[in-house]
Amino acid sequence: MERSLVGDLKSLPDGNSVVVKGWAQEIRSLKNLVFVVLRDSTGMVQATFKRDNFPDMDMLSNLSRESVINVEGKLNLKSKSKTGVEIEATGFTVLNVSESPLPLGIIDPVEADFETRLNNRFLDLRKPAKASIFRIKSSLIWGIREYLHRQNFVEVQTPKIVAAATEGGSDLFPVKYFEKEAYLNQSPQLYKEILISSGIDRVFEVGPAFRAEEHNTVRHLNEFTSVDIEMAFSDHNGAMTMLENSVKNGIESVLKASSKDLETLGLKIEIPKVPFPRISYEECRNIASANGVEIPFGEDLSVEALKFIGEKFHDFYFIVDWPSSLRPFYTMPNEKDPRYTNSYDLQYREKEITSGAQRVHNPDILKKRFIEKGLKAENFEFYIKAFKYGMPPHAGWGLGLERLLMILLDLPNIREGTLFPRDRTRIVP
Repeated sequence: MERSLVGDLKSLPDGNSVVVKGWAQEIRSLKNLVFVVLRDSTGMVQATFKRDNFPDMDMLSNLSRESVINVEGKLNLKSKSKTGVEIEATGFTVLNVSESPLPLGIIDPVEADFETRLNNRFLDLRKPAKASIFRIKSSLIWGIREYLHRQNFVEVQTPKIVAAATEGGSDLFPVKYFEKEAYLNQSPQLYKEILISSGIDRVFEVGPAFRAEEHNTVRHLNEFTSVDIEMAFSDHNGAMTMLENSVKNGIESVLKASSKDLETLGLKIEIPKVPFPRISYEECRNIASANGVEIPFGEDLSVEALKFIGEKFHDFYFIVDWPSSLRPFYTMPNEKDPRYTNSYDLQYREKEITSGAQRVHNPDILKKRFIEKGLKAENFEFYIKAFKYGMPPHAGWGLGLERLLMILLDLPNIREGTLFPRDRTRIVP
């Protein structure tokens, strides 16, 4: 008989013969009865075993929690059990016995510390609320992907072992690559721009990015999932429109596909209204100054300043027109005032989610930008070459998927939305 998922049992006829497979979450023994709460990825069901049908009740009573089992029986939809549905068992098989004691409790009322949970992530994810986070994450990225496909973007895959820094600076992880010096890529930026030169007008990538930043905060990871786009014949305004609609479509996908998971987490989220507000860097400086926080021109907005700015908005908004000194070499300077750039950050209250900009497409301006940033143009020859033979104007962005998920679900730590986090102290599991 074909396996039934627990979540589908209530849609079957009462008295139907079923087979369910999953983990033995709870086991309770009475004189002539044993109750087993079986859990699979879709829910929980109580299986009731009567001594008349199972002479070897002791084996069943002594079964360790979290053992993997197969139960056959008749469906009872009128059950008053706490799972709301019951299987009157007629057959039973142990597929795999769990060791005891468990290194991490699944239904224990006391929550384990975060390190213990991460060290036993395979058990941690058996908790419905923890698994719900990642089903929501899947729905979120699917909605973003689906929107970009509708906008004629081509999904691409670029190298993660590279010879030069994307952003400049020293935040790079060196890797041993035969006789050559190489690094883990900070972002697909250079390669997606090269693809724009190839004539593929619109590209996007979902993949890992690596930053050797020595942060140890609840908002930073050293390996994260980056959602990147690049689009030809566009500027920063066009890219912002694409970004806000991608986020909106991702949230719509969550509401459509993961409503039960939101219920499990006790969360309600709303579809944001587009377009998102735009506020300039200079306006942000003025807001900060009005609240007693001075930001000298050319310096980044402090955490304190962003809190005051974020208080003015209850949802997503853009900070635009950042100074050239704060942006990478490939960012297009503003034509009217080159102290500024055609760039933006997507924020949620005080938290940054995404950076993006119109890019430099003129090779002469690009070389000047290399000099301004103290970079050696010869290290980027493979990149500059693509600009010499007809590079169209283009723009794009890179979105941190875990940061967006953290904000949507109000997670206390970005590692909660990362299956196997990589930070300064963690490289296993």
